[in-house]
Amino acid sequence: MAPYIFMERNGIHILDLYKTMAKLEEAASAMKQVAKSGKRILFIATKKQAKEIVAEQVKRVNMPYVTERWPGGMLTNFATIRKAVRKMSSIDKMLTQDTYKNLSKREKLQISRERAKLEKQLGSIADLNRLPSAIFVVDILKEKIAIAEARKLNIPTFAMVDTNSDPTLIDFPIPANDDASKSIQLITKIMVDAIEEGLAERKVEKDKKDQEEAEEALEAAKEEKVVDEYADLEDEEAEKILREGEGKGAGKAGEGESSAKKKDGGKRPRKPVSKTKK
Repeated sequence: MAPYIFMERNGIHILDLYKTMAKLEEAASAMKQVAKSGKRILFIATKKQAKEIVAEQVKRVNMPYVTERWPGGMLTNFATIRKAVRKMSSIDKMLTQDTYKNLSKREKLQISRERAKLEKQLGSIADLNRLPSAIFVVDILKEKIAIAEARKLNIPTFAMVDTNSDPTLIDFPIPANDDASKSIQLITKIMVDAIEEGLAERKVEKDKKDQEEAEEALEAAKEEKVVDEYADLEDEEAEKILREGEGKGAGKAGEGESSAKKKDGGKRPRKPVSKTKK
């Protein structure tokens, strides 16, 4: 952390805020691009002073988050975690059926306790159907298992890095005090705002693309209509020419008959008169 420390006073290291701002802007820009591409970002903050702050901020953009104990293997063994989430969904479905009403009081209590336990651990990641494209961590020492899993799977990492941490483990480190609630709230808010901007831009681009596709479809329909009308005109012209040709053919046939009559003098041929012998 030496490059990010401004000075030391009474055994306390003071961070260089100019470098913090530069790194924060870089991380926010990268986070915005991830959100703009439609990918999911997992927020991890199990520290007592960060739980409520992170959960409140992240709910604004509907991103998954973990504020309770990190379930080991959540990234590297994601299929097993998904099974637990599906189990929670099956319990929810069972609660609405008549079979649940027929259970004993003890069985109902066991099911409700299991449901509450799963909700506490996995409720915030219930809609995470695939591995996240990036993670944001508040304290990399406390969440070292999550960092190790993300590094193993080559998932980009964003994190608040204090003076007692190693920033080289993080792709986008943000030098900051990860113990102060005000610091956590400020940086988390900036990152969530960046995600919000990325999602808004994605929506605008999608609407623009849909509008362009609709206009292209309308133009294609117009062109098809013009082609059909032109084809109908061609058919009418062809029929007209055909009718005219038939009329001319009939006229020529009539003329042929009249010319033949003229050659014969226009009279009926006389019958030969037989002379009687005397």
